[in-house]
Amino acid sequence: MESTFRTPDTSTVVVGVDGSRPARVAALWAAEEAVRRDRPLRIVHGADTDGRALYLSAEIIERVRVKGRELLDDTAKAVSAEYPGLAVTTEFSRADAVTSLHRAAGLHGTIVVGNRGLGGFDSLMLGSVGMDVAAAAMTPVIVVRGTDGVEETGTVLAAVRDERDLLYARYAAREAELRKASLRLLHVWNVLESVGEVVTMLDDVDAIAGGRAEALRAVTDRVREECPDLEVRADAEKSISVAGVLVEASRHADLLVMGGRRVPGPLGIAPDLGRATHGLLHHAHCPVLLVPRTGSDFGSRS
Repeated sequence: MESTFRTPDTSTVVVGVDGSRPARVAALWAAEEAVRRDRPLRIVHGADTDGRALYLSAEIIERVRVKGRELLDDTAKAVSAEYPGLAVTTEFSRADAVTSLHRAAGLHGTIVVGNRGLGGFDSLMLGSVGMDVAAAAMTPVIVVRGTDGVEETGTVLAAVRDERDLLYARYAAREAELRKASLRLLHVWNVLESVGEVVTMLDDVDAIAGGRAEALRAVTDRVREECPDLEVRADAEKSISVAGVLVEASRHADLLVMGGRRVPGPLGIAPDLGRATHGLLHHAHCPVLLVPRTGSDFGSRS
């Protein structure tokens, strides 16, 4: 299935704020990303006053509204002070944070959230809201983490499984070009996936490894062909933990780009994030950009 995702430089940047420090960090990071892409920034606060109207008084709802608008104004001022030429708009939404961010992003926007939020009565961002945003998103989502006091490495990291990940490798390549950085394509082979097939035929391990390397080479060649001025490095590693290898690799990257694999949620009611994706959103040492998978990719367990 062909994706309708646009490249990073043509998508609007939308950031969710809830008053927490990680959300403020995410807003400033999103502003820098918007400048890099030459796109406007939209700052959104989903207060969920409609969902609370049945059990909250009108006075409390009004206080929530006032507080939310003050938060938006304060964040916008901080962003404009840091990036004076950036076009910034704000949106106070009466809907919940997940719905608000998805609506603001539309068909082509990129959503940015902090790695954790306030908790309790207010929105949680990554605690639950951020995870729900990433799990249900039909547009790219960036979870900002690992940015405090960290020097840029000049590298964008992309997780590559096979030729079906060419779209995400291209997305990562464009991010690297925007940053004037290099691109590292990393394939992690989970050796436990093939144990049942090769337990009595150990020679098959070499054949499987060769096939994995060929798939990575095919993606790498396409990226190099399409981006001749971009420095591209490709590596393949074997491990029993895909997430563990990618988390360690993220120490040396400014951004990790990967296809956001999803699995059916409980009773098939709503999608959830795969194990590796879930782990990376909680433990990566740099911001993680998830480009949602579509079509036959849905249902992968990684």
